[in-house]
Amino acid sequence: MINAAAIDAGVNWKAYLGLCKLKVVSLIVFTAMVGMLLATHDSVPLTTLFWGLLGIGLGASCGAAINHIVDQHIDAVMQRTENRPLPQHQLSTAQALVFAAGLGVLSLVILGVMVNWLTAALTLASMVGYAVIYTMFLKRSTPHNIVLGGAAGAAPPVLGWTAVTGELHTDALLLFLIIFIWTPPHFWPLAIKRREDYRRAGVPMLPVTHGVAFTKLNIVLYTLMLIAVTLMPFLTHMSGVLYLLTAIALGAGFLYHAVVLYRSEGDQHAMKTFGYSIFYLSVLFIALLADHYLLAWL
Repeated sequence: MINAAAIDAGVNWKAYLGLCKLKVVSLIVFTAMVGMLLATHDSVPLTTLFWGLLGIGLGASCGAAINHIVDQHIDAVMQRTENRPLPQHQLSTAQALVFAAGLGVLSLVILGVMVNWLTAALTLASMVGYAVIYTMFLKRSTPHNIVLGGAAGAAPPVLGWTAVTGELHTDALLLFLIIFIWTPPHFWPLAIKRREDYRRAGVPMLPVTHGVAFTKLNIVLYTLMLIAVTLMPFLTHMSGVLYLLTAIALGAGFLYHAVVLYRSEGDQHAMKTFGYSIFYLSVLFIALLADHYLLAWL
């Protein structure tokens, strides 16, 4: 017979994992890994790969957990987030705080001791950028929140790069720029779909403050900027023709979805655009990797 304590432990285990936003963290870890592999034409030491990705993943999970803590009252009134652990009282705020602090400290110790202190410092800056600057201030004060706050989400390839090289490089900053420009046209379709949630929660997302039509126009404009920015790895000789052709094809697909969304009624095409944006970034970074190893082989 299963006792109640075992059931509670299982529920808490799932609740703690729920604080980590594992789907988001998996994309963060993937882009960090790409930054690592692009940083060198040699193989990345397995110890650096393991400890670097573990530390970056724990840091991202810490930021996600703090986001849950700060946003728990907002999450409780939004349909998309009402089933998160804190609104559902699966964990207390104190439990979540201790968990987040443990993740953050462990992340910085692992990165500082096992990788390098530059990566640890940049990871700390990224955590503060997302959990404090974005979540506590930007999200609640400006419709440009996701534009400015996107800097924290764009950091992982830079963290991966510095984990391998111990220094910043313009190519790493170019990867940062790609994700930074990608973030608004990625997130705004979701914001259009969930605009009533954000309105009810009092969060000034662009569709709430400036309307759906204005947001759709900005999605198209940012998509055009993104296409231009994704050509830069080829123009700077960071990548070759394989990447260029992939970037053009993916960019054309993103622009198609953005234009269809712009011309559609309400939020009809919003989630298809949001879904494509995730596919877009994943395949774009895979193309960067494939091209990198193709150039090395040639």
